[in-house]
Amino acid sequence: MKKKLIAGNWKMNGSLAANEALVKALLAGLATPACQVALCVPSIYLGQLQTLVAGSAIEMGAQDLSAHEAGAFTGETSAAMLREFGVRYCLVGHSERRQYHFETDALVAAKAQRALAGGITPIVCVGETLAEREAGKTEEVVKRQLAAVIHANGHCISEIVVAYEPVWAIGTGKTASTEQAQQVHAVLRAQLHAASEHADRIHILYGGSMNAANAAQLLAQPDIDGGLVGGASLKAPDFLSIIASAR
Repeated sequence: MKKKLIAGNWKMNGSLAANEALVKALLAGLATPACQVALCVPSIYLGQLQTLVAGSAIEMGAQDLSAHEAGAFTGETSAAMLREFGVRYCLVGHSERRQYHFETDALVAAKAQRALAGGITPIVCVGETLAEREAGKTEEVVKRQLAAVIHANGHCISEIVVAYEPVWAIGTGKTASTEQAQQVHAVLRAQLHAASEHADRIHILYGGSMNAANAAQLLAQPDIDGGLVGGASLKAPDFLSIIASAR
């Protein structure tokens, strides 16, 4: 049975001093976690994080990467560059990237492909807006987003992580009910099973305002294999509580 995965997404937050205090507090309270733990941080802090988590149970994660291997792409960061800093995971297709940077399903699929080629596990984010949910299009949207990644990555699909993040529940304090979350996770699981005989090894994380109060109930669902945690990952006691719930 695979261990659950709890990944923190700091988004555009942090400072050298705040990062050090947070990571040290996490390490002091972590002991030997029953789950896998990762921190996805702004790329400018990867060097600092590499030093802080060296030899610990915390894996390193980035928040984005280029769809290109190298070249004249100012401001981009390649998979090879991330690997040099010990990055294990990288978010691709986060709803904020799709919304504010107009990332398409095809681009997200290309980024996932580039991550895999560079030895990095992509955490592929999918999710519907409130308007799409109210229109009854939740399954259609998440299946379309995941299908693009499956099509581009073929037999390598068993090496990805999927994160279901209902856009209406990100940073809003609203959370999908356990039933709503499980229903979508089950749909994604079935889609992955149809694409790969090794689908059971794929983690499907819930990523919509998971916090210390609701984590245990969400993580108890049969198809929820962990969490992609936003705001709560910036508070050591809250993040440690979520990690403790992931058994």
